[in-house]
Amino acid sequence: MRVFVTGATGWIGSVVVRELLSAGHQVTGLARSDSSAARVTAAGAEVFMGSLEDTDGLRSAAAEADGVIHTGYVHDFSPTGDPAAAAALDGRVIAAFGEALAGTGKSLVVASGLPHPPAGGIATEEVLLQNPAHPRESEPAALAVAASAGQHGAGQQGGVRASVVRLPPSVHGEGDYWFIPIFIGIARKTGVSAFIGEGANVWPAVHRVDAARLFRLALEQAPAGTLLNAVADEGVPFREIAEVIGRHLGVPAKSIAPEDARDQFGTLAGFAAIDLPASSAITRQRFGWRPTEPGLIADLDQGHYYIVRDQPVR
Repeated sequence: MRVFVTGATGWIGSVVVRELLSAGHQVTGLARSDSSAARVTAAGAEVFMGSLEDTDGLRSAAAEADGVIHTGYVHDFSPTGDPAAAAALDGRVIAAFGEALAGTGKSLVVASGLPHPPAGGIATEEVLLQNPAHPRESEPAALAVAASAGQHGAGQQGGVRASVVRLPPSVHGEGDYWFIPIFIGIARKTGVSAFIGEGANVWPAVHRVDAARLFRLALEQAPAGTLLNAVADEGVPFREIAEVIGRHLGVPAKSIAPEDARDQFGTLAGFAAIDLPASSAITRQRFGWRPTEPGLIADLDQGHYYIVRDQPVR
């Protein structure tokens, strides 16, 4: 298949490109700068110069492809970030892909986050995404594209096979620069690897190589409207994450009160408090997905997370 990938030089998209090429697909990656274009080319893919804001260009690129994997997103967790604007842009991008692929039966795979289940529940594939605090539109926008497939005839012969790969808070691996490295940096700076209360709140996790494999399976197999949970570790207590970080940095792992979380974690205080037990049982059964890479704690114990790196330019 000829596959168009957004976020092709990002943390997840870059390994999705590698996975697709190794499976024999042809890949075109979105790049918004010459440096990003060089990285796409070095990976063995073709380049489409543009940006997420250029929806006309994205329609054109999608129309030339046999399928689209959308991992690009404007992530900005700074105090001046605008999550609503980022979500609205993402919704427009997904709608543009839906328009470009309408009536073709081609695949559109969209990256999203896991849903927060009802109290005491588990985030399965049957729980829909509802998180008003972080109004990401990826999943509802993709499901809207899938629903429109019925107007053209769902399935392989018409419509769009839009599906969603839901990612946990930690998509880990060597070179990671998202949440876990930020928490490591905070512990290094403050001299404390903190957890909130008893630290019993749990994070699901997946190695990015395993996640990339699931994106490929979704592209190749998933029917319209499918929700796939990219979950390897179903729930790692945050205390365990803090303890392994503290052990490697040589600082104490310490409980802090909820009211002190913002002083310790800043804008990521809410993420440190996430309690999100999740399951991928349905995904594994339907698509034969079997994570094989190290789990989060094993990955954190390998040492590469504690090498200070500059954040890559995307």
